[in-house]
Amino acid sequence: MSALPLPLALVATAPTSPCADGETVCDLTWDVTGNRRLAEWSDVIIGKPLAIIGLVLLGVLARWLLHRVVDRIARRAERGVLPERVESAVTARRKQRAATMGGVLKSIITFIVVAIVGTMVLSEVGVDIAPIIASAGIIGIALGFGAQSLVKDFLAGIFIFIEDQYGVGDVVDVGDASGTVEAVTLRMTRLRDIEGTVWYVPNGEIVRVGNKSQNWSRAVVDVRVGYDEDLARVQRILREVAHDLWEDDEFSHVIIEEPEVTGVELMEPDSVTIRAMVKTAPLEQWAVARALRQRIKARFDHEGIKVPFAQRVVWHREDHRDHADDQRDDAKQGAARSTVSDEG
Repeated sequence: MSALPLPLALVATAPTSPCADGETVCDLTWDVTGNRRLAEWSDVIIGKPLAIIGLVLLGVLARWLLHRVVDRIARRAERGVLPERVESAVTARRKQRAATMGGVLKSIITFIVVAIVGTMVLSEVGVDIAPIIASAGIIGIALGFGAQSLVKDFLAGIFIFIEDQYGVGDVVDVGDASGTVEAVTLRMTRLRDIEGTVWYVPNGEIVRVGNKSQNWSRAVVDVRVGYDEDLARVQRILREVAHDLWEDDEFSHVIIEEPEVTGVELMEPDSVTIRAMVKTAPLEQWAVARALRQRIKARFDHEGIKVPFAQRVVWHREDHRDHADDQRDDAKQGAARSTVSDEG
């Protein structure tokens, strides 16, 4: 029997590699040492931990970069659009809303990154992630059908934060309820109205919302005067009173622009209504309106301008027979008194 050629003999007797495809550490150890057991254990002891550490570091880096992007967006949201004289009054509230929006976005990013990295780590250690992905899909479908209102609330809450529709401390009107916002979460909004009642409104049920304290507000004061007053004189006095309020140091930080008197707003049977408007910082319109009304009342008293009051004419209707009976009774009582006086 003839012997095999030397190259073929070497190939036939060469040991096979114990490493699977993609096991770089195992291949390197096998090439260096030629020890099967050491090569197999090197991938378990060194290769997989290094892969897991790399995935974790990649997830941390991705989370850090995305958080930096969110911080930049939040800093842009802190920039105001109001004049400098009132900007300081709303800076704290704007920063609070921006911080809340940033916190929510960061939480969402962290959850997504942890879920992705966790799934990749499980795949690296040999866990079959196909059932996990399938289960996640089934759970998503179940949530879509069984918890539609909850998903709707969460999506609406996310857009409330992203679009900065309102935040804690704002005065809003959401239709069925209105008041000061005490808390905003992804699922619901908590309001407290002027009577102290607390309203819990699911975000998904909010069809429209009116924010009375975003960027700036306006105090509208309607003044009623009689038809016999000189309207040009009344408007001049109102402008003087509003201008004095504008220059007052007590209100200079809350009044944004020079107040304006728009003129005759309404003509009623017993009065003429003249409107004055003042642009103010958020949530300051009510205090400014009260101060303006008080000053207008004092100035009108000084100038002799009278505010008309409603007058009514009441007609009393009586039964003629009852009136005649009352007259006869009065006549009888008078005759009786005269008889008693004669006898006396």
